[in-house]
Amino acid sequence: MQIRKISDKVSAATQISAQNVAEIKAAGFAAIINNRPDGEEVNQPWHDDIEEEAQRLGIDYHYVPVITAPYAPKMVARMGEILSRYQEPVLIFCRTGTRSTNLWAISQKGKVPGAELIAQAAQAGYDISHLADELI
Repeated sequence: MQIRKISDKVSAATQISAQNVAEIKAAGFAAIINNRPDGEEVNQPWHDDIEEEAQRLGIDYHYVPVITAPYAPKMVARMGEILSRYQEPVLIFCRTGTRSTNLWAISQKGKVPGAELIAQAAQAGYDISHLADELI
């Protein structure tokens, strides 16, 4: 698991496992948003296992699986709605963190200037410049 801070409120990570949840909680995250559908790869942790550990440790867990762009409007809206509930940092993840970062940026359209979203993602190591027109 590799965590990259995008903003004070959101960090993106590579695939996590149930064993990582305690570390995520200790790092101060209030919630985890899983954007990776179950079964993309052999030996990928199942979201139910991660959710069970999150519940056991008292950290909120949300499953918003997305495959590839273009992202369904209801998934974008759901991501934005979940993020709006938290003042504390939230960890978003998928296989590499890129899909989650793309979905995060699109969900923030109209709330944060597009250039700022692109810059925040770039600072974390994610190139989302291909979304520039969509984020205007």
